[in-house]
Amino acid sequence: MRHCCSSARWRGTRRTAVLVAETLARVIQRADELAEFVAIYWKDGRVPLSGQVKKGLAAAFPKFDEYQLAKYDRGGPIKLRDVLFLCHAKPRDAAQAGVWKKLIWGRLATPDTWEVALSSGADKREAWQRLLLENKLGALALLRNLRNMKEAGVDEDLVQSALRSMKTQRVLPFRFLAAARYAPRWEEALEQAMLACVAGQEKLPGKTLVLVDVSGSMIAPLSRRSEMQRTDAAYGLAVLLREIGEKVSVFSFSDDLVEVPARRGFALRDAIDASQHHNGTYLGKAVEGLNRDEAYDRLIVITDEQAHDAVPAPKGRGYVINVASYKNGVGYGKWTHIDGWSESVVEYIRALETS
Repeated sequence: MRHCCSSARWRGTRRTAVLVAETLARVIQRADELAEFVAIYWKDGRVPLSGQVKKGLAAAFPKFDEYQLAKYDRGGPIKLRDVLFLCHAKPRDAAQAGVWKKLIWGRLATPDTWEVALSSGADKREAWQRLLLENKLGALALLRNLRNMKEAGVDEDLVQSALRSMKTQRVLPFRFLAAARYAPRWEEALEQAMLACVAGQEKLPGKTLVLVDVSGSMIAPLSRRSEMQRTDAAYGLAVLLREIGEKVSVFSFSDDLVEVPARRGFALRDAIDASQHHNGTYLGKAVEGLNRDEAYDRLIVITDEQAHDAVPAPKGRGYVINVASYKNGVGYGKWTHIDGWSESVVEYIRALETS
C-alpha cells in the first residue's frame, strides 16, 4: 500500500514537472519573452534553470524566424543568444541552424521594422506607406502609430485597408479606444476591428454586472510612460465584457450609481464617460445599491481602488480589477482582487469559475 501511494505521488510530481515545460512553451509568444522569462527567474538571485524550464525554453525557441529574433535581440543583461546556450534548443533544420549561428555571432539581418525605417532618415510618408503596402506592421504597431501616419499625410484609403485586414486575435478593446482618441477620423474602421477582435469568444454565463469607476482619479495615465489613461483600460474592459457576457448590465459610479444605456463599442465608451460628473469614489454606496436592487451571478468592479467608503461583500461572485499600478498580484476573499493591469484578466475570471 505504501509503495502504491509513493508511486502515485511520483507520477503526480512528474506530471506537474512536465506541465511546467509544456506551459512555458505554449505561453511564450514573442521572442523577447524568452529573455524576459529568464530575467524574472533570476530576479531574486542567479540560480540554475530547472530541467523542465530548459525544456520549455528549448521547445519555444524554434517558433521564431530570423526577422522575429532580430527584432527582439535587444541589449540587456540577458540576450537571446544567452537563452539559446542555456536551454540547448535543437533547430528544426539546416536553415534554422544557420539563423541561430548568425544570432550567436551578432550577424542577423537588420529587421525591416517601422522603427528602423523611420530612423534611417527616409521620407516619413513614403516609409509608412511602404510598410503598409508590404504588410510589415503588426496590429499594435498600427494602432500606436495612427496619429503619426495622420501627421505624415499617409493615404487614408491605405490606412483603412490596413485596419480592415489587421490581425486582432491578441488585441483588447482598450487599445482601439486609445487609438481613436488620437486619430478620430478612423474611428469607424477602428470600431469594426475592435468588435471583430472579441467576436466568437466564449461567453461568460449568467448575469454579469459591470461597475466602472468614473471618479476624477481615473483620468490619469496608466503608467509614467504611457499615453493611455486608466479610463481607456476601464472602458475597454467594459466594452469587452459587454460583448462576451451572456447577459450584461453596465453601471458607473462616482458620487452616484448610474445605469448606463445598453450600447456597444465606442457608443458604450461615450455613454460611460458622460454618465455623471467625475468626482468622488463612493464604491461602497454603489455596491449596496446593486446588492439591494439587482440580481446577478457576478459583479465586476473596474477601478483604481481609491474608495471613500467601506465596501460590502458582493451578493454573488465579486471581482475588483485594479487598473492602477499601486500593487501587483491576486488576492482572495469575499472579493477576488486582481491588482495590476493585465490583458488576461477576463481569461483569468473564466478559468477561475470553470476550475
